[in-house]
Amino acid sequence: MFRFSLMQALLALLLSVPLAASPAGGGKVGSVTSLPLPRYVSMKAAEGNVRRGPSLSHRIDWVFKRRDMPLLITAEHGHWRRVEDRDGMGGWVHYSLLSGTRTVLIEQDMLQLHVRPDPGAPVSAALELGVVARLGDCDLEWCELRSGGYKGWAPKSRLWGVGASELRN
Repeated sequence: MFRFSLMQALLALLLSVPLAASPAGGGKVGSVTSLPLPRYVSMKAAEGNVRRGPSLSHRIDWVFKRRDMPLLITAEHGHWRRVEDRDGMGGWVHYSLLSGTRTVLIEQDMLQLHVRPDPGAPVSAALELGVVARLGDCDLEWCELRSGGYKGWAPKSRLWGVGASELRN
């Protein structure tokens, strides 16, 4: 039979509770950055090696070759981040290849950008399937995008790189 002092019980309780606050929705936080996991980022570099594990000694499985491509960080280990692309493919990349600048991938061909977050608003541009756009403000259903000198609002459901319940302003 074990006997704990009050101090031992408090210490055990403190050690069992994470010190970093978890993000809204009860998600996890990264062990290195204390930022929410998973979270979206973008490729800072025009080219980045994707490795099987979090070090230079791990094999390169492929190379991302698209600057500003949105990626989802799912894990952290030292200077390495495990990421996934739109198709769920991924691996480990060095954090220096990533940017906090938010971008999205257009998931509908000729997606119309509206001047306001309203399907009846005038159209300012149309973006092709697979275009990468900069992410601006988002409400529950719409996000403001910038691409190729054009700016407008698009339905969030037609974008990859932004959470369904994510709000931005």
